Amino acid sequence: MTGPFKNLLSPALVRRTGADLQRAWPAFDRDRFITLATSGLEALEMKARAMQICAALEATLPADFGSAADILQAALAPLVGGGAGTEPAPGASGLSGWALWPVGEYVARQGQEQPERALDLLHALTQRFTAEFAIRPFIVRHPALVLATLQRWTTDASAAVRRLVSEGSRPRLPWGLRLTAWVKDPSPTLPLLRALQDDPDEAVRRSVANHLNDIAKDHPALVAAWVQAQQTDATPQRLALLRHASRTLIKQGHAGALAAWGWNRALRGQATLVLAPQTVMLGASLTLSLTLRSTAARPQALAIDYAVHHVKASGALSPKVFKGWVIELAAGAERCLVKRHSMRVVTTRRYRPGAHVIDIRVNGRVVAQAGFELQLPAEV
Repeated sequence: MTGPFKNLLSPALVRRTGADLQRAWPAFDRDRFITLATSGLEALEMKARAMQICAALEATLPADFGSAADILQAALAPLVGGGAGTEPAPGASGLSGWALWPVGEYVARQGQEQPERALDLLHALTQRFTAEFAIRPFIVRHPALVLATLQRWTTDASAAVRRLVSEGSRPRLPWGLRLTAWVKDPSPTLPLLRALQDDPDEAVRRSVANHLNDIAKDHPALVAAWVQAQQTDATPQRLALLRHASRTLIKQGHAGALAAWGWNRALRGQATLVLAPQTVMLGASLTLSLTLRSTAARPQALAIDYAVHHVKASGALSPKVFKGWVIELAAGAERCLVKRHSMRVVTTRRYRPGAHVIDIRVNGRVVAQAGFELQLPAEV
């Protein structure tokens, strides 16, 4: 794709959507839909484009949601592959991909009075795009119904549907409606995660890990205990899931999470950190050279992260933790570890010039630190 991401929701996509809907329902007022959906569309950002197309659907589909749902389902692209591998047929006409973002929003807005029919439509929709955002208002309005539905879907033939079970119910899904009740009490989703943690599809397992990581932000002890308990008889795939689920807790140095992985002992030995260059221009890279010297009589399991302390507007330093290494340091051994850290510009951080600090954290404890000077080009 070239051009801004928002161009995925383009006038051309609107015209194709209109054609797909008219094929499913010959009485559909395609011209009015296109006029409403494209009026001033190119001046809007991406989410605003989706909401405008959704409003055009609301103005042109039947007022009865059940009738509108039948039309939308009939307009969906056919699936091929069968079972877990289902996906929209390449080149086939019908709604799929980004055209379904505004459709999902339509279902979330208009389907609340017929939630069973709406959930059935989202089941079909998620196999052609995703329904992880559209399902969340139903969780808020109809939690018991949705939870029972999600439990059934844990054994669905489609991996896309099984992923929706976990992803759609994440309490803190980025860019999604926050599920406040499940932020406070995540227990309703734990049986879903248990059912899916050994799913054969990697995308489903990754969603489970991200869901657990969400829970860890509010209930760290719960997730630390989960990780430890679920290691029993775990497959390599489940262990990878549990490590990914632990990532925030490990970065925070949470004692229970570190203990679950055997990383609860302090380093027995010395650590030395050297940074090069000492002065770094924004956009360049910094090399971290860490030397560990063991004074222990036994091997040591070490989880090593590092924190970059960025200068805030007040002049104080604010740390951002990054993954480093996971190693076993042999008894009496010396180990040199090297990593390059990019100081490239990212939109989520405001950079300020001045003295910065990097510290090394071994099994959650700071063992070494060093400083460098960050310089900004004149135009930054």
